[in-house]
Amino acid sequence: MTSFSRIHHLLEHQAAHAPDAIALTTAQSGDITFTGWLQAAQDLADQLRKTGVGPGHRVMLVAENSLTAAAGLIAASLLDAWSVPVNARLSAPEINRIRDHARPAATLFTTAVSGAARDHAHAAGARIVKAGPEQAMLAVQPDTIAETVSDDASQVATLLYTTGTTGDPKGVMLTHANLIYGGQTSASHREITSADYIYAVLPLTHIFGLSSAFMAGLAVGAHLELVPRFDAGITFAALQSRVSIFPAVPQMHALLMAHASQCGLQNLKAERLRYISSGGAPLDLAWKQKVEAFFGLPLFNGYGMTEATAGIAATRPGATRADTSVGKMLTDQEIRIEQAGQDGIGEIIIRGPNIMTGYYHDQTATHQVLDDDGWLQTGDLGYLDEQGNLHITGRAKELIIRSGFNVYPLEVEAALNQHPQVVQAAVIGHSAEGNEDIVAFIQPLTGNGLVPDHLKDHLKDRLAAYKHPTRWIISDQLPAAPSGKILKARLATVFADELAAGSEE
Repeated sequence: MTSFSRIHHLLEHQAAHAPDAIALTTAQSGDITFTGWLQAAQDLADQLRKTGVGPGHRVMLVAENSLTAAAGLIAASLLDAWSVPVNARLSAPEINRIRDHARPAATLFTTAVSGAARDHAHAAGARIVKAGPEQAMLAVQPDTIAETVSDDASQVATLLYTTGTTGDPKGVMLTHANLIYGGQTSASHREITSADYIYAVLPLTHIFGLSSAFMAGLAVGAHLELVPRFDAGITFAALQSRVSIFPAVPQMHALLMAHASQCGLQNLKAERLRYISSGGAPLDLAWKQKVEAFFGLPLFNGYGMTEATAGIAATRPGATRADTSVGKMLTDQEIRIEQAGQDGIGEIIIRGPNIMTGYYHDQTATHQVLDDDGWLQTGDLGYLDEQGNLHITGRAKELIIRSGFNVYPLEVEAALNQHPQVVQAAVIGHSAEGNEDIVAFIQPLTGNGLVPDHLKDHLKDRLAAYKHPTRWIISDQLPAAPSGKILKARLATVFADELAAGSEE
């Protein structure tokens, strides 16, 4: 693989070798060449530099997929600053917690494509700037302390936040080496070339979209269509006509199949589509077979996490599988299965060039998962079969993955418990077709007539919409220990009938 020490070197390489090739397509700005993308990033870097942003500073991107987001990631690299991509769909309190922890010198808002970003920008008193042909907004935070900068690829490139189980933000430090490896490896194992057209609807503010779409495309000079939000009809048309690579989460596949059914179609007939993948959520065999029948293509599966720059294992073209294995480990990675039982199942421990530097300003949390030899405890359970394929059997943690987004139960519980009519709340994940439901169990104050609509209104300004429970069970009596603490492990059994029956969101 070609060696680079900064992610902007990849873009400079593509602009030098194919200056007029189309790099990006957006609904707002049309087609942008590699030269145009680089120029937009350089212009944005100049504007940031004039505000005082320099090496080691953090640049927060409150973003949805757009030219501004793509230019912002490169601009931070040009300045030797750290990008801090944050989904614009987060609530104001959530963004404020991340801002207070990361302490960015500047915050860029992708206002051309996102009403949510505009709202955050106005609240921050941001001013208008330009990112190539796109208008954006910028807020400056003076007197920010810069972190130490190194000349090699071990320099931190991006700070991606995964909200901790206590509700406190946890910043994952990923280096330029991590991101470049992630992009090059993702492109290599999927056999992506400069001739490919990647439909990038996965958010660039999350590691799945950042690594498997953005960095993979940049690594080989593929064409990226940046899409701010998923729309089944628009995506269906794009897949029919121009897309060759479609990384997605199961919920997107479900919505595409529902759209086709509404149009009287049984499947998708695509001219160029050759690679579809599923990630960011568990995959069951029946669902995999259903998706494959719809697309007429094998559905490739994978396993990753933010702390490992997304990619850990993946199935490959030419080695399709009839089961739900996530395939073999990616290039140059090592794996151990610790404390395995007789069935071979144990905790997945990994090491390789994809592993994070650590959690920003949290050595305690870092040492809990990352040892001095570079081995990362994933918190996930699985086993290796005789051919070396990895099978995921469960999560040691309580993390819920809803439509590709990470949802931590304790964070949702904390918000629900703030409601004056709630005695206590418990949140668990429950498997749904192509997704995971977020199920909230509520013990209300006796006789107060609490209904889900009250709680939905309560959460509107407290949590991002994708963290809101999708199913509600309100009961005066939840299984509890003598201390009164809800026994979450028993909820699915005690309320099995209610869960089987389902309920409206």
